[in-house]
Amino acid sequence: MKRALWVALAAAAAFAGILIARLPAEWILPRARAGSSCTGIEGTLWSGTCAGLAVSGTPVGDVSWQLRPLPLLLGRLAAHLTLAQAAASGSADVELTLGGRVTARNLIADLPLDARLIPGLPANLYGHAHLDVALAQVRHGVITRLEGRIEARDLEERSGANTALGSYVVSFAGGSGSPVGKLHDLEGPLALEGTLRLTPQPGFELEGFIAPRHGAAPELVNNIRFLGSPDAAGRRPFSLSGTF
Repeated sequence: MKRALWVALAAAAAFAGILIARLPAEWILPRARAGSSCTGIEGTLWSGTCAGLAVSGTPVGDVSWQLRPLPLLLGRLAAHLTLAQAAASGSADVELTLGGRVTARNLIADLPLDARLIPGLPANLYGHAHLDVALAQVRHGVITRLEGRIEARDLEERSGANTALGSYVVSFAGGSGSPVGKLHDLEGPLALEGTLRLTPQPGFELEGFIAPRHGAAPELVNNIRFLGSPDAAGRRPFSLSGTF
């Protein structure tokens, strides 16, 4: 009797596992909820795609996922996510704990700098970004750990005459405490070095030195003069802070 009971339980568990694995994703994930929507949902709960994802009316693209079952035993939801769009692409291993901590690993992404996609970005700033982040942790909306590299390339200000601003990179070494990144230019009309600290508000503190290069647009040169007196190398200090 005991052996028969265990065989029956094992068969029931296997059946339940197969049923859940084959469960259509559209049965679990409605096409529209909490300001987000999909034009179509394909696949299963464990492996599927939300086609045409839009958040607050802003098109994001097609998001695919592959859930990982083992972390569920530890009370964690883990999945490999990919994003595909005409102008953007990305992938990451993402984990969500019961305490509300989100961890992303192996985050690789390319996306346009668009105020519709990135809240707080100036509407007249254009360019594109590349992210290569080994580890990022977010708790209750605050970035608590960050290790990797973020590039902003071919920046351009378009409030009047288009003004090229150059390309920049910020690198975070990781570790405990508030994330601090080293910022410097890659190319362009401005020579820049500084640090970017992410604060718990959440917010940021940016400070460093900047100087125009030969051939910089006159409006850039004039704006930099308002930052104060230059040092012996012709660099002027700057600082900026804000909240998200």
